[in-house]
Amino acid sequence: MTQTSSESITEAPSHASAQGQKRHIIRNRVSFLEQKVPGYASVLGIFSLLLLWELICRLGLVPPLFLPAPSLILLAGWDMLSSGELHQNILASMSRIVIGYGIGAVCGIVIGLILGFSRWVDAVLSPIVYSIYPIPKIALLPLIILWLGIGEAPKFTMIALGVFFPVVINTFSGVKNVDPIWIKAAVTFGASHLSVIRKVILPGALPMIFAGLKLAAGTSLLLLVSAEMIAAQQGIGSMILHYGNLMITTKLMVGVLILSLLGLFFNRGLQWLEGKLLPWK
Repeated sequence: MTQTSSESITEAPSHASAQGQKRHIIRNRVSFLEQKVPGYASVLGIFSLLLLWELICRLGLVPPLFLPAPSLILLAGWDMLSSGELHQNILASMSRIVIGYGIGAVCGIVIGLILGFSRWVDAVLSPIVYSIYPIPKIALLPLIILWLGIGEAPKFTMIALGVFFPVVINTFSGVKNVDPIWIKAAVTFGASHLSVIRKVILPGALPMIFAGLKLAAGTSLLLLVSAEMIAAQQGIGSMILHYGNLMITTKLMVGVLILSLLGLFFNRGLQWLEGKLLPWK
């Protein structure tokens, strides 16, 4: 064996080792993308915030009238729960938000899909959708009450309007962003138009549809409270306004915390549904 060949043999493992180190460095640089977070992390954040809040109130840094301690809010909430007051308000608000959100989400998804599939409908309706979308929906409440009267219908309509526009725009964008190569491949393999829509376009648009549904969840809570503050005898918004006028801030904060929990419930529920419908994500 010559000297040159022996050097090449000794260099080969070192070269392979250097490549291995380089691959190791690359793997470490992107490892944060696949890092698993324990389930208690989100609970830890909320618990830390409540602990800090309680500490600030216990030290007397903020008067209880302006910011009651979480422990006082829990006691007030328990009293309201025992008296049955909380049940009535939560049920009234939940029925309004479920109906309004459902109407707005279904209409938004259907209209968004039609806009995405048909160029004619897109050309006719898109300018209307984008011209109405920026209008604050709460500004339409007096007009909607004038049209529909003081009852449940204007509240459902307000929530449905607030949900409809984010969902329709995200659904439309989701359909438009489906890779044309997927559609061409499906057509090439003999798929019918209905199969292309059901098996290619809809699954491709679902991530954007769920993004719109999550965005609309926060908007629906905002509009629910606004509508209930203006024209309702029961509901979380009406309860917050009532205790705000009486300056009973502990019971007012009970309503605020319930809204926060509803928002969290909505978000987790949609994430669970998204995980079931999009297992590959």
